[in-house]
Amino acid sequence: MKQPMESLRRILILDDESELRQMLTRYLRANDFAVQAVENSARLDHYLQRQPYDLLILDIMMKPEDGLSVCRRLRAEGQTLPILMLTARGDPLDRVLGLESGADDYLAKPFLPQELVARIRAIFRRQALERGEVSRLPQQVKFGPFRLDLARQELCRNQHPVTLNGAEMQLLVALASTLNRPVSRDNLMARARGRSYSAQDRSVDVQVLRLRKVIEQDPSAPQWLKTIWGSGYMLTGEIVA
Repeated sequence: MKQPMESLRRILILDDESELRQMLTRYLRANDFAVQAVENSARLDHYLQRQPYDLLILDIMMKPEDGLSVCRRLRAEGQTLPILMLTARGDPLDRVLGLESGADDYLAKPFLPQELVARIRAIFRRQALERGEVSRLPQQVKFGPFRLDLARQELCRNQHPVTLNGAEMQLLVALASTLNRPVSRDNLMARARGRSYSAQDRSVDVQVLRLRKVIEQDPSAPQWLKTIWGSGYMLTGEIVA
């Protein structure tokens, strides 16, 4: 059971480096984004005409039309989607030029994929604040006899407090923030841990097992914290007032 494609944030990547396009596509899809990657501005224009996107990742160093020119042209055409610029040059002047061309953020190569995801999410959070959408996030969720207050990070069972350690609570809050939707391991790791990690880091899986021992009647057959094969984990429940 994968998260429906129509519910995912759509990201368009323009970069003339094939290996980087493939790496970014794989990583962003693993973090629950719908991704389309193209190699030149003509292909970019084609996809922008076909459907709306939520974010454009744009490389500066390209030919024949470089990223700065693409950004200026899109803004002149009235295109308002957020733009995150990538460049191999770390000169602060390049950052200024990129932002003045209409980019929303700037990331110099080489970079950690986790930092890219963090910057993408920061852009989306700023959008939500500007649109007044923050109040739409759940404040409390209920699953079985449990109620979780996300703002206070308090878990109760039948109105009695339940003690969790910091890592377990961070993971539960991350799952509850996307209630009834699968979340990938990489996504959970980035949101709950907020640090760099290796692909072999299994701490999320360990914390899931510990959480199940707390909230599930039978941890081997979970009702609330489910494994979604090929997608990650999902907390089922309902948003409450």
